[in-house]
Amino acid sequence: MSKSFDEILGKLKTATTKKLAVSVAQDEPVLEAVKAAKEQGIADAILVGDKEKIEEIAAKLGMDLTDYEIVDVKDITEAATTAVKLVSDGKADIYMKGALDSKTFLRSVLNKEVGLRTGKPLSHVCVFEIKGMNRLLFLSDVAFMPYPTLEDKKAIIEYTVNVARACGIECPKVAPLAAVEVVNEKMPVTVEAAELTRLNEAGEIKNCIVDGPLSMDLAIDPEAAKHKAGALDRKIIGDADVLLFPDIHAGNLVYKTIVRMADCKNGNILTGTKAPVILTSRSDSVEVKLNSIALAAVVAEDLKKGQL
Repeated sequence: MSKSFDEILGKLKTATTKKLAVSVAQDEPVLEAVKAAKEQGIADAILVGDKEKIEEIAAKLGMDLTDYEIVDVKDITEAATTAVKLVSDGKADIYMKGALDSKTFLRSVLNKEVGLRTGKPLSHVCVFEIKGMNRLLFLSDVAFMPYPTLEDKKAIIEYTVNVARACGIECPKVAPLAAVEVVNEKMPVTVEAAELTRLNEAGEIKNCIVDGPLSMDLAIDPEAAKHKAGALDRKIIGDADVLLFPDIHAGNLVYKTIVRMADCKNGNILTGTKAPVILTSRSDSVEVKLNSIALAAVVAEDLKKGQL
């Protein structure tokens, strides 16, 4: 079971090297992460974008481009379509966003002819390594699905559990979060959390343990559970692996609080697609982009083995 990004990287040492298709690759932090991924044996890359600008940035980074295939496409929309088609055609394993806006990038993901759509909703999974915690923490959805329905939440659990299992967590514990840990008909989030628990117990949500509704403290802090009546009888006693948020506001607020206030590392991928998709922010660090490549690579490895 991986407890850190270093351990995820360690898992990749025995896997076949994956290939990234980078859309509009003329982005310095992205190219720096791609360079690091290659040097560490995580992934090779096909760089799609403005060749002259890619070469200019690579020279600045001391990046030897003879090790990479470059597809020279100046137009941003065309570059995105070209890059995603490489993944759709099986010539690359992972699709990564470069120097283009998220709207254009997502439009290429959902392209009916060459995109990576599956007919299922898309969702965003963030993985945190937080100093002081003895495990990785998987958060969803913090950036993509605004107000997930019950069916959406089932899909989010499935996607996030798949990412957790790819990281070596055989049976992740999933906490559907709410303000309270008891069902209250006036709080629909708690009703849905209880229904997700029932579906898990009935075998309709597999490969994990679901226990909700749970408040945040009972989900992540074993000490808090000791002081709450009945908490020690729950299936999750402060040891959740996956935090399922009721809506994007709750997820995004927690995500940004952790990033800004905790000593942590994180990586993110988009799920619900035929192949792993890396959709990081322009403001994300090189480390976040590299961690996201590593996450995508372990998921791609499980897809290759037919384990997802």
